Amino acid sequence: MPGRNIRKVDVADSYYHVYARGVNKQRIFLDPADYTYFLALLKRYLSRSDTTTARGVVFPKLYQDIELLAFCLMQNHFHLLVYQINEEGMVKLMRRIMTSYSGYFNRKYERTGPLFESRYRASRVDNESYLLHISRYIHLNPADWQNYNYSSLRSYLGAAAQDWLVIERITNLFTSRSDYLQFLESYEQNKAELDIIKHVLANES
Repeated sequence: MPGRNIRKVDVADSYYHVYARGVNKQRIFLDPADYTYFLALLKRYLSRSDTTTARGVVFPKLYQDIELLAFCLMQNHFHLLVYQINEEGMVKLMRRIMTSYSGYFNRKYERTGPLFESRYRASRVDNESYLLHISRYIHLNPADWQNYNYSSLRSYLGAAAQDWLVIERITNLFTSRSDYLQFLESYEQNKAELDIIKHVLANES
């Protein structure tokens, strides 16, 4: 029977927590180049600048349909926080990202078959409090979260802006970047709320 969040409510002007993990919980990123390739796919479809194929064909742009607000790539899964502007924006982005990455991974490591255990899962985020906690959950996923290379946290804390990452929908809810960092650092005081999120995700199988 499909997991609860495989069948998604596709609603315009809505926030979603999107996540997927490797089949049988196997690793989907084996070396730094794999992380870099996945991030390049996000840039390919969400950047305002044109990107082209080797033959000079411009890749379709989806930034008018969906915005990426936060991300974290872990060894055997990934998390995205998105704002879907138009219906089907999430479907368009995830189909392209997951198909392209699976093809890249299978070619590189000479494997066949599905890379991910399902298409992807998506939970609609329907209030501001939950939105903030999801952003925190995503950024706190790595054990050494403040020094982790494959999340959007550095952009939140002042690194150079990337035009394919729209952090303002979250950062504008705080008075400053340091205020957001303090919000992350206070996770121990809110551990129960984070554990609820982890419990929900752990049971989406």
